[in-house]
Amino acid sequence: MYTNAVFDLAEVSVGQHFYWQLGPYEVHGQVLITTWIVLGIIAAVSFLGNSNLKVQAPEGLQNLTEYVTEFIRDLAKTQIGEEEYLSWVPFLGTIFLFIFVSNWSGALLPWRLIELPNGELAAPTNDINTTVALALLTSIAYFYAGLRKKGLGYFKRYISPAAFLLPINVLEDFTKPLSLSFRLFGNILADELVVGVLIALVPLVVPIPLMLLGLFTSAIQALVFSTLAGAYIGESIEDHH
Repeated sequence: MYTNAVFDLAEVSVGQHFYWQLGPYEVHGQVLITTWIVLGIIAAVSFLGNSNLKVQAPEGLQNLTEYVTEFIRDLAKTQIGEEEYLSWVPFLGTIFLFIFVSNWSGALLPWRLIELPNGELAAPTNDINTTVALALLTSIAYFYAGLRKKGLGYFKRYISPAAFLLPINVLEDFTKPLSLSFRLFGNILADELVVGVLIALVPLVVPIPLMLLGLFTSAIQALVFSTLAGAYIGESIEDHH
């Protein structure tokens, strides 16, 4: 009974959903479908861009994948530092690419043309459970980074610079995943709702500038999330003197 109560508390639902039954648990089927599509797009572009590497004169998708890799390496180096950043490039790259492609899929792909028995398809980041999961992964990552480098000495940061700041420092670690998840979810949901309403009211011309703005803000949200994730990891391994 206690376990079921925990799962009931952990489930957050906004709107109608197409549920899949996995044993005693229900999962949001439409989120899993769009997530698999997004992961498939990332995997396909990565494979096509790196299946025939050209050292002298890279072209096509190889240029794109190299540019994205360099961009993420620079981001990680800036936020985490030269000594530690390289091992965190895969994590930050995965976070950035998943959010970026998810957000753009919501803006560019006509998900709503695909009918479901209940609910409708949308970007994975349009579901609060996805953004909370990404935020919790980030929290686990920066706790792991701090503990790996400092051991149990990592927890000294909670009483630094003074012991009476312990409650505030603990609260800060709880608010980080909350702010990450709700910022991403709120922006993507609001963007899709506004564009959807305008397309229903004024089908031609008017929604196009907002859709272009939505593409821009979607990219910014991916950048903000991955930059903050890198900053939190860098903060956890930073030496305090």
